[in-house]
Amino acid sequence: MEQAEVNIGLVGHVDHGKTTLVKALTGQWTDTHSEELKRGITIRLGYADVAIKTCGEHITIRDKCPICGKKTRLERRVAFVDAPGHETLMAVMISGSAIMDGAILVIAANEPCPQPQTYEHLTALGIMGIKNIIVVQNKIDLVSKEEAMENYRQIRQFLKGTVAEGAPIIPVAAHRAINVDAVAEAIEKHIPTPKRDPKKPPKMYVARSFDVNKPGTKPEKLIGGIIGGSIIQGKIKVGDEIEIRPGIQKNDKYKPIKTKVVGLNTCGKSIKEALPGGLIGVATELDPSLTKTDQLVGNVAGDPNVLPPVMHSLTLKVKLMERAVGIEKVEPLKEREALVINAGTATTIGFVTKLKPVTLTLKRPVCAARGSRVAISRRVGNRWRLVGYGEVQ
Repeated sequence: MEQAEVNIGLVGHVDHGKTTLVKALTGQWTDTHSEELKRGITIRLGYADVAIKTCGEHITIRDKCPICGKKTRLERRVAFVDAPGHETLMAVMISGSAIMDGAILVIAANEPCPQPQTYEHLTALGIMGIKNIIVVQNKIDLVSKEEAMENYRQIRQFLKGTVAEGAPIIPVAAHRAINVDAVAEAIEKHIPTPKRDPKKPPKMYVARSFDVNKPGTKPEKLIGGIIGGSIIQGKIKVGDEIEIRPGIQKNDKYKPIKTKVVGLNTCGKSIKEALPGGLIGVATELDPSLTKTDQLVGNVAGDPNVLPPVMHSLTLKVKLMERAVGIEKVEPLKEREALVINAGTATTIGFVTKLKPVTLTLKRPVCAARGSRVAISRRVGNRWRLVGYGEVQ
């Protein structure tokens, strides 16, 4: 199968080696944006995929088994979603979690555990309902055996009572590509491919959008805008008509837009139809000015009959955490308080207009189905901190 079957998030504290681990597994460096290369951190969601293979007895990412030397065959393809670890980019990480089927929590062995975003990212995974988790203890080559074992004990203690309690912990030196086959084996054992129904009407979360035309391209040679993300249900075929919600803003109002699918790309290859799982690039007939610089991120695309409604306000059943990063005790929500809301891949500001039930007026509308979860972040000092979630009523 050309398409990846499952999306796996790479999460954790900044500079713990998530992008380096993706490079060791896939051969691809996911930080491609100029500002990412300059600053040396992930800013946008990065994507890469790998073919996990087997010789019939061992799991590997190589064409020949490194243990027995036998030729391997494809087991399945998996896609990695590399999320930012910096505290100022939590909203990007939470948006990325909307398209994750499982996650790898990367923890550096040369720092005490947990670091702030280690805690915050694991909490976000729990809030978003991601339960299939692997822990990678990275930078194992930078510490002594005794220090590695102490860090391992810290990790085990940290995981107690969380969604990742009992998760496998794989020691790795990512920049030397040491023990990456053990990570591939853990993925096969602990992150299964979800059951999908391709017969359902298509629905896709938009996580990226861009214009691939070079400056100076003649009008007759312009290529339509591209949206990227992951199909949640159904399948999308070349030639399909799709709707994108909430759409584009015109005179303070958002208008859904319809377009035709003229091309599909995944794993660097063109395909005729795309199924759930993996990261998909959808070429459309849209004016590329509408899709450049991620303007359509947070939208939902697909069959208009199954797309969630456009919500300008949300009524929520709220569950707040007892404590959060930088907060000893999370206080109840307050009227007129401004909150950051993550719904699917959308991020917006919501103002509390009512407390019973909790009702938020949104600065930017979102598509959110009844019963779905949205993440809630509160301003603490000059940072937004994840403090809980709400269930859409």
